[in-house]
Amino acid sequence: MKKEENTIDKKVIEEIKKGLLEQKNQILNDLKDISQDDKVKFPDFGDKPDENAQEIGEYTTNLATDKVLESTLKDIDAALDRMEKGTYGVCKYCGQTIGEKRLKVRPVASACVPCKTKLQNS
Repeated sequence: MKKEENTIDKKVIEEIKKGLLEQKNQILNDLKDISQDDKVKFPDFGDKPDENAQEIGEYTTNLATDKVLESTLKDIDAALDRMEKGTYGVCKYCGQTIGEKRLKVRPVASACVPCKTKLQNS
């Protein structure tokens, strides 16, 4: 299919980019709080049984949080990369422009609504 030229307003893209960069910085700060050297920190509350249980609970929560943050960071980096390459706002499946409203709601979107709906229903 023929790719359609990106018709999203450059001002809107810059606005979205600013928001993505802010979100990326926040995620990087959040990751620093729960991980060190690319590994989730194990909390240390003490040696009592209830403190050990609390440590395990927090560690488990931090593992899940780390996974979500890393995935979100990957999506943000991919969107920023598409902006740099000039392909931001173009559906990776059909080549049509992704609606501006969709990009404002989900700035990391790489697929238009019809293609995403088809993928989810198959």
